[in-house]
Amino acid sequence: MPLLSLVLFTPLVGLLVLLAIPSSQTRLLKLVANGAALLGLIVTFPLLTGFDRTKDFQFVERAAWIPSIGAEYHLGVDGLALLMVVMTAGVGFLAILSSWVTIESRLKEYYAWFLLQQVGMIGVFLARDFLLFFFFWELTLVPMYIIIAIWGGPRRSYAAIKFVIYTLVGSILMLLGILTLYSLHGQEAGVYTFEIDALMGTTVPAQIAWWVFWALFAGFAVKIPMWPFHTWLPDAHVEAPTAGSVVLASILLKMGTYGILRFSLPLLPDTSKDPEVIWIVSGLSIIAIVYGALVSLMQKDMKKLVAYSSVSHMGFCTLGIFALNPAGISGSILQQINHAVSTGLLFLLVGVVYERRHTREIAEYGGLLKVMPAYTFVFLITALSSMGMPPLNGFIGELTILQGAYKENFWWAFACAVGIALGAAYLLWLFQRTALGELAERNAKLPDLTWREWAVLTPFLFFVFAIGLWPKPYFEILDRPVAKIVERVRPGYYEANKIPNPLRVMPQAEVR
Repeated sequence: MPLLSLVLFTPLVGLLVLLAIPSSQTRLLKLVANGAALLGLIVTFPLLTGFDRTKDFQFVERAAWIPSIGAEYHLGVDGLALLMVVMTAGVGFLAILSSWVTIESRLKEYYAWFLLQQVGMIGVFLARDFLLFFFFWELTLVPMYIIIAIWGGPRRSYAAIKFVIYTLVGSILMLLGILTLYSLHGQEAGVYTFEIDALMGTTVPAQIAWWVFWALFAGFAVKIPMWPFHTWLPDAHVEAPTAGSVVLASILLKMGTYGILRFSLPLLPDTSKDPEVIWIVSGLSIIAIVYGALVSLMQKDMKKLVAYSSVSHMGFCTLGIFALNPAGISGSILQQINHAVSTGLLFLLVGVVYERRHTREIAEYGGLLKVMPAYTFVFLITALSSMGMPPLNGFIGELTILQGAYKENFWWAFACAVGIALGAAYLLWLFQRTALGELAERNAKLPDLTWREWAVLTPFLFFVFAIGLWPKPYFEILDRPVAKIVERVRPGYYEANKIPNPLRVMPQAEVR
């Protein structure tokens, strides 16, 4: 059975069914859209149960796509892609479910664009052909633009256009890098192909490799987004509907860090470990960590505060990646998952009170503990999770990144510690101003969480505790792909540091 194609195209089948339903059948539209998203999650379960962590890419599918230029329909998953695909299917389903009562106009189009977005995001993580990857990468741009532009806030047009311009410019530069690698491989091997494994064997002159690295990095950095390419993010988050903000923060940003891990490091290992490159990227990451946290402290809008916190948190992830050691990279990947859980929860919680009061101004709230105790409890757990308090999920990710950063540079670890402290400050400050203090009369009759809101929030809460208390399965799944990246960039690292090498313990596949 072509399992990966089933995972990839299940949302698309749901979209086609959706289009056949009359727009007046609103309840049926909701049921079909949510059913398709749930089915899209369920079909990922065989990947989890059948995955062998001692092997590399599994469930591989290959077929001719554009043979005249060497492009293939080539799919596969390793431990890194597996976690991203399952996370995408799960968050996508919960985001769609959260829209049950919040979206009232043009339901068919709204759900159709969300399902198409699912196809694009899953395709990014499954693709093993560089052109196929780029196709899905660009496919994700259109649905998010439409979702913001039609169902967004008062400044939705500005936010949507800004989002497109930033990401499109980054994508163009990335495409130039891809075509350069494609051309160099064809000249060297006599065969033109976009297959990633084949491109890894291409000899890239150092000067060209430098420019290709930054071309690819530009596309990935805009999507993350790294400072100073981040300015589209707060506008997009503030104007997007709640479900759009959840998907944007939880999944779309991770496409950037995934691209660095999957392409920049393995394809250009010598450039990736160049001290000047590491100095530049680590510097941008540290600025993002501190700057994002400081700006969050100044925000008056809850959504904008959470948006800038994402800039800070993703700075941890990129710093962990360019530590170029197992702790830093595995910690970065786990923290990306943690960020998807914690920040997704924060945006959902902001959406809950926004639907009741139609304002996100922090000053409009206060004393919510007295009328919404369940909401306040979930909010507190989410804030503690996001700031990295044990035994919640954020703690283990930040701790592992700190470990990896400290091994390479003490000041990296110090910057991380400053960012963690500032994160605790703005999150506790937000919680204190909204949940504690005197209850304003305008908030006195706010209802607490409904059963449908509990249904959306509970799975996120489960992983807040599950990852924090038992992170071992995630690290085991990541051991092999992380080892392949480290050995590709820094050959002999495990032996030199007397660390057990998963690629030697599990000899089923060799390092390319």
